[in-house]
Amino acid sequence: MSQAGSIRPIEDYALIGSTCSAALVHRDGTIAWLCLPRFDSDAIFASLLGTEENGEWTLCAKDGGVRTSRRYWPDTMILETLIESDTGKARVLDFMPRPAHGGGTAEVVRIVEGIEGRVALKTEIRLRFNYGLTVPWVQRKEGMIVAVAGPDAVRLSSSIDLTSFDFATGADFHVEADQRVAFTLEWHPAHVEAPLPRDPFALLRRTHREWTEWMESCTVEGPYEAIARRSLTTLKAMTFHPSGGIVAAPTTSLPEMPGGVRNWDYRFCWLRDAVLTIYALAGSGFRQEASDWRWWLMRAVAGSADRMQIMYGLTGEQRLVETELDHLTGYEGSRPVRIGNAAHAQIQLDVYGSVLGAFDAARRGGLPDMEVVWPLERAIADNLLAAWREKDSGLWEVRGAPQHFVHSKVMCWFAFDRLVASAEDFGLEGPIETWRAARDEIHAQVCEQGFDAASNSFVQYYGADRVDAALLRIATLGFLPADDPRVVGTIARVERDLLRHGVVYRYLTDGESDGLPGSEGAFLACSFWLCEAYALSGRDEEARRFFEHLLGFANDLGLFAEEYDPVAGRQLGNFPQAFSHFALINAVHTLAGARGGATGNLAADPGSGD
Repeated sequence: MSQAGSIRPIEDYALIGSTCSAALVHRDGTIAWLCLPRFDSDAIFASLLGTEENGEWTLCAKDGGVRTSRRYWPDTMILETLIESDTGKARVLDFMPRPAHGGGTAEVVRIVEGIEGRVALKTEIRLRFNYGLTVPWVQRKEGMIVAVAGPDAVRLSSSIDLTSFDFATGADFHVEADQRVAFTLEWHPAHVEAPLPRDPFALLRRTHREWTEWMESCTVEGPYEAIARRSLTTLKAMTFHPSGGIVAAPTTSLPEMPGGVRNWDYRFCWLRDAVLTIYALAGSGFRQEASDWRWWLMRAVAGSADRMQIMYGLTGEQRLVETELDHLTGYEGSRPVRIGNAAHAQIQLDVYGSVLGAFDAARRGGLPDMEVVWPLERAIADNLLAAWREKDSGLWEVRGAPQHFVHSKVMCWFAFDRLVASAEDFGLEGPIETWRAARDEIHAQVCEQGFDAASNSFVQYYGADRVDAALLRIATLGFLPADDPRVVGTIARVERDLLRHGVVYRYLTDGESDGLPGSEGAFLACSFWLCEAYALSGRDEEARRFFEHLLGFANDLGLFAEEYDPVAGRQLGNFPQAFSHFALINAVHTLAGARGGATGNLAADPGSGD
């Protein structure tokens, strides 16, 4: 059981997911975070951000001194935890099947299987709705436990008898060789009669088949195939299947530094991920997922090209009001605990390049029906013709004063560059000369005002004397060749100022432009960007060594959080983080030359190798 103040490292959790919602399972068998029926729904188990009284589900050996190990079944999100005691051996299978009844139910299934001997186990379920605040009304119906509070109801069924005690439900039991015990937790709307429970063992077989059949589309090969496949499976689990949107992370308020205030809700879809998503998915063989993401993008920004947000909800919701949950103590005392994200109201110019770059990549990748998107692209470009001159909050959503961030300007250049390329290469109509002139003006301005000749490096924002790891993408975007002295100089300064203890920090957090107190861990995506920068500039061996070094920061299941603390040797931030896994996959492609090798950039056809 979790207690206030106890330390459960982020990397000790595993993800299970249904492509609608997800849960975090600790290596000790505790489900400490679960939102149903969607990623952004109120948590039913929230001890991750508080204590056991905020809800959790334990399933573990009854006696101490056992040995445990865990793994995912290959190419699936089915988690297997092996329990070995002096008297026997058993395993626990945790998974979330695809929702049934048109999304009207959502399930978590836990199956215990005896392997040899006899193993004594125990389970305890503390249901707490509304992010751990509400104790539901619990009753027993037809041998099952039913809990109701407000709009939500859950039903707990099992092949063993469960008893209620101290506002919890549980049992002590044992399994012997070839014996199986199943538990199913089902959510359904409180005002709707629940359908008959589905067979948990049939669901296991079906879920295994669905995952392995899905992975048959994967085209990644080479020495890093295994880690890329795990990252792709993780990203699929973080996809909201009904809309095609991909959440940045399935969690909220896991801190960027324990005890600090940099705790954000990441259960939304970020436009900054748009072009990286297309390349990672389409370049790995998953054209359907790339297409679904493309349509999510179009729907999200449709009708609001003049006021694009930096993020939207799972189906394109625009209002993501930020609220603090005072009743939760926070992960390792990190407060406030936030739901919603006020950054959705920020101006971030980089999203223009990410969205227009994603549409261009989709077109080059051969995704169908792209002619439907072109009018929207033109509308976005019309707004960008004026907007690119403004200050913004930058890629990292700083909460200080807006600046002319160099990365943002480069992404505006990228937006016009991709528009011109799409129009010319695919015979599309538009004011090409106007776009070309804007592209060239931005390029000249960035090279003049965003470059520091004394250090031979681009800087974080105009007039700054500091760098930003996002500058590593200059060559990847095609803004300048990888062997340009200014690019080489920028890499060198990032290495000098931001590469510490073998991992890259995204910028200096001294309050000058950040607007927040405290520090943070190193941003893992930035470290993978340095791998790409090495590879594109011809430093192939360094790129490979650094990439393999970074793989050591994954947990035992191949999962990456947002950040890493190399001093404490632990992961930080929301977990798992889509940005980290996208960056890993694209680094694999770059190392393999799949995006054009030493001359490659985000103008290449995804997966073409051109």
